[in-house]
Amino acid sequence: MTTSLLITCLSASLADDLLIFNRMSFLKKLFKKKWKTLLTEIKDRLLLPSFTARFCFHFKPDLDSIPSLIISCLPSNTLPIMSVKIEEVKSATRTTRISAHSHIKGLGLDSNGAPLPTTSASLIGQESAREAAGIVVDLIKMKKFAGKAVLLAGPPGTGKTALALAMSHELGNKVPFCPMVGSEVYSCEVKKTEVLQENFRKAIGLRVKETKEVYEGEVTEVTPVEAENPFGSIGKSIIHVIIGLKTSKGSKQLKLDPSIFESLQRERVTVGDIIYIEANTGSVKRLGRSDAFATEFDLEAEEYVALPKGDVHKRKEVVQDVTLHDLDVANARPSGGSDVLSMMGQMMKPKKTEITDKLRNEINKIVNKYIEQGVAELVPGVLFIDEVHMLDLECFTFLHRALESTVSPIVVLATNRGKCAVRGSNGVVSSHGIPSDLLDRLAIIKMLPYTLNEIALIIQTRAKVEGINLTENAVRDLATLGVNTSLRYAVQLLSPAGQLAKIARQAVVDEKLVKEASELFYDARKSAEVLKSREKEFLK
Repeated sequence: MTTSLLITCLSASLADDLLIFNRMSFLKKLFKKKWKTLLTEIKDRLLLPSFTARFCFHFKPDLDSIPSLIISCLPSNTLPIMSVKIEEVKSATRTTRISAHSHIKGLGLDSNGAPLPTTSASLIGQESAREAAGIVVDLIKMKKFAGKAVLLAGPPGTGKTALALAMSHELGNKVPFCPMVGSEVYSCEVKKTEVLQENFRKAIGLRVKETKEVYEGEVTEVTPVEAENPFGSIGKSIIHVIIGLKTSKGSKQLKLDPSIFESLQRERVTVGDIIYIEANTGSVKRLGRSDAFATEFDLEAEEYVALPKGDVHKRKEVVQDVTLHDLDVANARPSGGSDVLSMMGQMMKPKKTEITDKLRNEINKIVNKYIEQGVAELVPGVLFIDEVHMLDLECFTFLHRALESTVSPIVVLATNRGKCAVRGSNGVVSSHGIPSDLLDRLAIIKMLPYTLNEIALIIQTRAKVEGINLTENAVRDLATLGVNTSLRYAVQLLSPAGQLAKIARQAVVDEKLVKEASELFYDARKSAEVLKSREKEFLK
């Protein structure tokens, strides 16, 4: 009767000794021996101090059919020398996805606020619009533009969204920037005005200052200490964490609770990072990378921080940035009980619920109290509403009231429409699809179409971001396509042309590949011509 052999070994110290070996040669040598000799040898190998083994034996004589066997938990001194396969662990660093505006880094203005002619890290063209946006950014930083609104008006493909993103880069991470599209307000679960109110609250920041007892410094060591699992399950458990912190005055080694190690992992703390750990709560905050690691060739967009001064253990004024919407959600979330009925009730609730005005008013009172005491500071951010012509008369009326509020962000609107009807107004026609009374409140920035040279510069900048090498003739042809069709179409042809170059095993994209890509992918105008010429073949 055909049987097979299965060896299962249980150890109290599995986690670090679990290895995968190719055991074919060793198994063949074992299985050629007799049954009793084999059993004795296995027992001699397995029955060691602090080691328990459980065996289930089924013998199968066909050794050539036995695959590579996983032998676990065997101490290294009981096994013959074998080759171990070591694979490189992939980095946990997120790969940045190349989006439509990845090349936008700022407005591209000099110290006097004048637009620079050409720079690879900013917008190209639109000099007057960039200068106007720079003035708006300066007013926002000086907190002299709250409750006002700006309208970016121009044809499609003139860089309205890019200009808004450039403004957000100029403002930095400390100023809230909340983008949305006009069509987001239409929902079956939440009222239109509620969606607008949520985005308004997301664009208003609150900077809270608090003095706390912290451990702060540059991380020199992160060592989790493991021990046998007290519950007897497979694997080891972390009993504490040893972390080293240093400042300009000295260094200190801390022994932390295992829960803090989870916080370190969530913050992705590594050696060389500047962090602080709150002594009372144990919460970890990563401030950035030590400036000792700063180089101009670093590919990661890290925020470098100077080495902290003073002792590692100190009392420090900690600044926390939250938005009013964060406070709304935190106070609106029910703290139901742990019984079955409460848990079922929370599961049956809809995914999105409205926050009452009563709760928001109470939060505003507390925020105003903190501001009067000097504990907190209000930071008006930017609410960017793209395709604003998609809003209806009810939403525009709400914008009137919201802009006059004492707590209001800077509102930046964008539209590509000319004269069109205002939604929900029974056919009333107005400029940009916005009521005339709201237009009077807006500072309008005009966006002009790009010239041939500006489109060529944009294509070169975009190709550098995507890692595509273009010949001069290819840049010229793409720029011509951008003028005759649209800038978006010319930029979208870069990736297909680059892929065609890889297929053809070419290092650069020439004009032939650009022409081939344009023949494979139609623009809107050419697609409409084909549709008109073959109208009878399509369903009506």
